[in-house]
Amino acid sequence: MSKATFWDDSRKAQTLVQERAELSRTVTRFQEMSTQGGEVRLLWEMATEAGDESLAQEISRDIARVSRDLEAFELRIVLSGPQDKKNAILSIHPGAGGTESQDWAQMLMRMYLRWTERAGLRAEVVDVLPGEEAGIKSATITVTGEYAYGYLKGEIGVHRLIRISPFDASKRRHTSFASVAAIPEVEDVEVVIKDEELRVDVYRSSGPGGQGVNTADSAVRITHLPSGLVVACQNERSQLRNRDTALRILKSRLFQIYEKRQKEELAELTGEKKDSAFGSQIRTYTFHPYQIIKDHRTGLEVGNVEAVMDGDLDPFIRAFLALGKSA
Repeated sequence: MSKATFWDDSRKAQTLVQERAELSRTVTRFQEMSTQGGEVRLLWEMATEAGDESLAQEISRDIARVSRDLEAFELRIVLSGPQDKKNAILSIHPGAGGTESQDWAQMLMRMYLRWTERAGLRAEVVDVLPGEEAGIKSATITVTGEYAYGYLKGEIGVHRLIRISPFDASKRRHTSFASVAAIPEVEDVEVVIKDEELRVDVYRSSGPGGQGVNTADSAVRITHLPSGLVVACQNERSQLRNRDTALRILKSRLFQIYEKRQKEELAELTGEKKDSAFGSQIRTYTFHPYQIIKDHRTGLEVGNVEAVMDGDLDPFIRAFLALGKSA
């Protein structure tokens, strides 16, 4: 950074400045926790030597605080992948089963929206297609904030629900499936799309209504002709903003396809074969005859179903990241 030519390439320079700042924060945080741990240990040694039990509660609180800080720090270290720091684009689709699966997909959407609130991230539902009777046929959510993709990449896969169906008059037990996909949001410079490769359609929003909504063709659907990918956005009143959001999502999905092809080519060259995370059952949510949620990759089981469905996903996220897996 001290070189006279450092700022000749401003984009590269900005990247290096950001990388240095991140490394500096990591080292500083490590030093702070090391100091805190040393202070707690010193206090414990002094209290033990003096036989002073009055400090037991204070020491216990300090140990618990340092342990929580260390756990959070370890997660940040694990989230060191090139895409982990980026915003995420979350997609939810019901499996076969009609209304049952569509309702389950909507329950998952609510769960993730609640989790983003608890995690201090910002979520925006950019496109949602309601089901005929209940639930949703699809939903696309952008999640903005530091390490959004890193946290959500472990949610990729099929989620299974077992419950007494509220739509069955005979109150029989049903099994429903929904798939969740998460991709990192990429910078514009990483993907270049020619205008002639796009077909842009505008249509009237299918939202719930209200003043200024559904009165103009503001919703946008973009089709990438070479790949056949289709992305829609209808959450904004402005057609231009909907187009920008849809184009951003399209670029992220194209970048993901490109990376996947590269990995497949490398695996073919090296003889490696890996199971795809997407399309495999990762978690079962049992509401009946007993209540438990089990992650089949980590073996983690949580009995407080209500808390998880209300957004308490952190135990599952931590357990997945602890395995050192990547989506």
